[in-house]
Amino acid sequence: MKLFQLQLLKTVVNNGLNISRAADQHFVVQSAVSRQLSLLEEELGLPLFDRKGKRLVKASALSEAIVEQVDTIELALENIRAVADDFRDGRQGEIRIATTHMQAKYFLPPVLNAFRQQYPKVKVNFLQGNPGQLVRMLHDGEADIAVCTEELANDEALSTHHCYDWNHALIMPEAHDLASGDLSLERIAEHPILTYVLGFTGRSKIEKAFADNGLSIDTSFSATDSDVIKSYVKLGFGVGIIAKIAHPENVDGLVLRDLSEFFPESVTRIAYMKNKHLKTYVTDLIGLLEDYGSRLMTP
Repeated sequence: MKLFQLQLLKTVVNNGLNISRAADQHFVVQSAVSRQLSLLEEELGLPLFDRKGKRLVKASALSEAIVEQVDTIELALENIRAVADDFRDGRQGEIRIATTHMQAKYFLPPVLNAFRQQYPKVKVNFLQGNPGQLVRMLHDGEADIAVCTEELANDEALSTHHCYDWNHALIMPEAHDLASGDLSLERIAEHPILTYVLGFTGRSKIEKAFADNGLSIDTSFSATDSDVIKSYVKLGFGVGIIAKIAHPENVDGLVLRDLSEFFPESVTRIAYMKNKHLKTYVTDLIGLLEDYGSRLMTP
């Protein structure tokens, strides 16, 4: 049994049993993939797939169980490389951070600036996506850590750290009706609301707050990017509900009003795979993230 055979099996399963795609990813021909999988089946003495003729129809339960073990093996290999890197030179290397646009633009810059002062030779790579995609990047070994609000606390395979709490704010042009006077969800619901797409940056909490008060809202415009929302608020598409951290107070002709009395706090977390060996500079970055996050929450 060879590691390459097991990795081929994992790739085939993860690509919906597409042999051609798996061959391309491993830079071999299709016949080589089929041959190696046949040899693995012979050694195990059990079928890896349900077949109809020569066509693969479904991965067997055995294949699914093997893929889980391959994930463990690959994590162990990655840990061995990380340990060796620490012994070789723990002050240089690479860190891959999976995060959302909001965290990358508004939270991470001062932290990474401080990190860069400590570790000038460590390369930093951002991988952006929605929270579900970020979790997948951790599982697939594409990212070392993830920083975001949704999803991380729900995955038992991840170790998570509290980073900071935050809430939403309302933005509108200076001359807008909601720029003055007492705010209420009823007043806000009278206007089109520009906010994040579902699954991003506390959108579900926004919807629930209005629904719990028997209010329907017009959210026909949504985006993943706070700056896009602000641009269209300026154009008069409606009022914006964004993360408060994403907009300094009353700049660019937009008024910001706090909404913490209406929506529960959201929590940004840091996460990585359990049993993953973290290089020294990764643990130091996590410490910097926690420290800066705690200072953000200090009145």
